Amino acid sequence: MSQTLETMEPNPVWVEDAYADTVDVLTRYADEFEYKIWGGDWCKDCRAQLPDFGAALKAAGVPDGQVNHYPVEKEDDGSKTGPEVEAYDIELIPTVVVEHNGEEIARFVEEEPVPIAVYLADKIEAAMA
Repeated sequence: MSQTLETMEPNPVWVEDAYADTVDVLTRYADEFEYKIWGGDWCKDCRAQLPDFGAALKAAGVPDGQVNHYPVEKEDDGSKTGPEVEAYDIELIPTVVVEHNGEEIARFVEEEPVPIAVYLADKIEAAMA
């Protein structure tokens, strides 16, 4: 991984026990999935959400090699630029794509009513059922 997002540094006060079910799902598939994360350290949504997601991946033992960061910049017109932005049709950040054997099985875009890890764990479980 050549670039990193500071916002993916795990939140030191994240409470793993509160997300035991989520961590269990992520742990079960820790070596099977690739996580592709688009975000910007300048982005308030990314700063709010990605540290907890980073903590969840760490708690689940997901290898660093399975987690790819794609730093995004915002143009004057609001469009996003950065690595793989066009290939993955990234318009809003944070966006997290989960791939299994090169195939997208889950995608989190900007915000949901639950944290990123919870949202993706539910989608992963459904996809692997």
